Order: sequence, then C-alpha cells, then structure tokens
Amino acid sequence: MLHFILSLYTQFFVLFTNIFVHIFSWIIPSWCSWTKFSESMLRAVEKKILSCLKTAYRGWYVDIGPTIGAADKIWTISLNVESQNTPLVLLHGLGAGVALWCLNLDAFAATRPVYAIDMIGFGRSSRPTFSTDASEAEQQFVRSIEEWRHEMNLDKFILLGHSMGGFLAASYSLSHPQHVRHLVLADPWGFPEKPPDSERRQLPVWIRAVAYLMSPFNPLAAIRAAGPWGEWIIDKTRPDIAKKFTTVVEEDNLITQYLYQCNSQTPSGESAFHSMTAGFGWAKNPMVKRIEKLDKNIPITLLYGARSWVDNSAGEIIKDKRVDSYVQLQIISSAGHHVYADKPDVFNKYVIEACKYADRVGNKWDYLKSSNIDKTESDMEEDVEQKSPIIANVTKL
Repeated sequence: MLHFILSLYTQFFVLFTNIFVHIFSWIIPSWCSWTKFSESMLRAVEKKILSCLKTAYRGWYVDIGPTIGAADKIWTISLNVESQNTPLVLLHGLGAGVALWCLNLDAFAATRPVYAIDMIGFGRSSRPTFSTDASEAEQQFVRSIEEWRHEMNLDKFILLGHSMGGFLAASYSLSHPQHVRHLVLADPWGFPEKPPDSERRQLPVWIRAVAYLMSPFNPLAAIRAAGPWGEWIIDKTRPDIAKKFTTVVEEDNLITQYLYQCNSQTPSGESAFHSMTAGFGWAKNPMVKRIEKLDKNIPITLLYGARSWVDNSAGEIIKDKRVDSYVQLQIISSAGHHVYADKPDVFNKYVIEACKYADRVGNKWDYLKSSNIDKTESDMEEDVEQKSPIIANVTKL
C-alpha cells in the first residue's frame, strides 16, 4: 500500500501542471463530472470481470437500514447457497470490491456457500459519512457487517478478510465471536504496533516530504483529483495489478477501469480508513494489543505474502498470545500484498483447508494431525499439481 500510494502521488505531481490548466479551462460545471464516475459503468465492468466464473452467481443489494447513514445498502454476491457446508464470507481490502475475488470464487464455491460484499463505503455499496474517531469508525464497519449478517440470516460462518478487510474481520470476531467458525486473515493490515522512528528504515527526504504533505488527505485522493486522468494514473503506477488477472480477464484495462470506478466516488470508507491510520502502514488501535481477547475457540489462519510490504511479525505474536488456541501461519513465497491474486492456487488451497477444518470441528479448537500442521508450501503446491478432486475446480480458472 505505501509503495502504491507514494508512486501514486509521484505520478500525480508529474501531471499536476497540465491538470491545473485543464481545471480552469472548464466552466466549473460540477466536481462529479470531473471524476468521470459512472454507476452504470461500474456495474458493467464488474459484470464483465465476473463473467469469467464457471459457477453461477447472484448479485443484489442487502438493505441494512440506518446503520451509519439514513438508509444503507451493501452490495452482495453469492454462489452455491444450496450447499449445507459452513458458509464463507469475504471482506476485501482498501479500494477494492467483490470482482477482485474472481481468481478465488470458483474454488471456494465448489464445496460451500460463498458470499462476497462491497464493504460499506466502498464499491457499489452505500457511501455514508463515518465518524472521524478511529475507534468509532472501526465499530461502524463492524456494525454494518453484523447488520448484513442479520439480514442474511447467517448464524455461523468462516470469515476471510484481506488487508483492511482482515483488520475488520478480526474486529468483528472480537465483537461477535458466536458467529465466527474460523477467522482467515490474508496479509492483514493494522495488526503490528507502529515501531519507534529509530527502528524504522529511513526513507529518502523527498518521499518523507511528500508523505508529510499528503498526510491530511485520503490515501487515494490523487485518483479523484486527477479526474479523467485517474485511470491513467492507476495504470502507470500499478500495471502489475491488472497483470495478476490476465489468466481470466482478457480485455485490456478492465481491472484498471474497475479500480478507477470504485475509487472515483465519494471517499466514504476511504475516509474512515484514513481516520483509523497512524501513518499509512499502521493502525491507531493495532490488533495485536487486543487479539488475546478473542475467543480461544476461534481458529485463526494467517496467510502472508513473502514479498509483501505488510509486517508479518504479527503472526508470531498472535501465536505467542494464543497458546491455547489453534493458529496456522503460512508465508506464501513469490506472493506480495495481493496474495489472493499473486499465487491464487496456493492461496485457495490454504483457504479450503481452513474451511474443511471449520466443517470438521466447528469453532471448538482441536489440533490437526501433525501431517497437516507440518505441511509445507511445496507440499501444497504439489497437491495442486496432482489436481486432487477439491483442487480440480481451481485449475479450471
């Protein structure tokens, strides 16, 4: 995230002069027309991305009432709801949406119901005004998830969150442990405590200066400030994101268009995230300071990318603090922060193992057989190559 944001602002400043001229060449019609957001375009792009799925899915708005705003709605997609196995609920990271799970949904839905939502304040969901207090903003997210669960009539489920979604999945599990069968955290943001300045790697002066100047603004403000050039900025700063999906998304720039449409709207959830941060890389209320309060019967699976900017030392801290609970920690080689897209086959395999564990023992903690605990990533990759019945659906993607 930090690398992306710094690159984002570097590109933004390169374009600033030209954009400034264009702003004043317009007759100031409205700020919305400057960003080029289109609800119909977002819907169309999402549909094109999800057309790669082999499994039928349904998409609809779940009305959660006046949870944060006057009438909030959460965009939801579901797959294989007829299955009697434990449902899996997916929470995306900052600036993302349901379509970015396209490399994972078929594999997960092969054995169970799957639900993916656009978090409140993101994607196609409502954009209410959050509190500027970090703790209250976090609890507003948690309440929105709980209201969604209540409307969906889900009792117990497996909760998987990536990045910011991992932070909120853990927070939800602290508040509503009775509903969580297994907590799966994919490269979660906001877990470790912010280290003292003396222990942090010193960045170049110009980067620190840019970070300081931009600190009052939302993380992705440059995309909106660039208006019609916002999509170009995403493409130039992070072309690698779109490349992660080329195996299933053949149309050029479709992922970039999706990210632009998701983040060119009112930055509701993004503003809430900004309120929760202590600098882009850390949370004001880090999760490691309270993870020991989580019900010991909830198993945790942590999946980190070996090349991610996220500090994975929190994984060992969690294991030390939850000695009487099941904690599975895996570092996936050659994967970065977007671990679900960098190594989808291996990622899917680990998630499926966590889901099978939830089916087998519920949320009553128990040791896996040593053959499963000690299984290495190379073993997992070998399982994928052998195309076992469970993984057969992964290799079709």
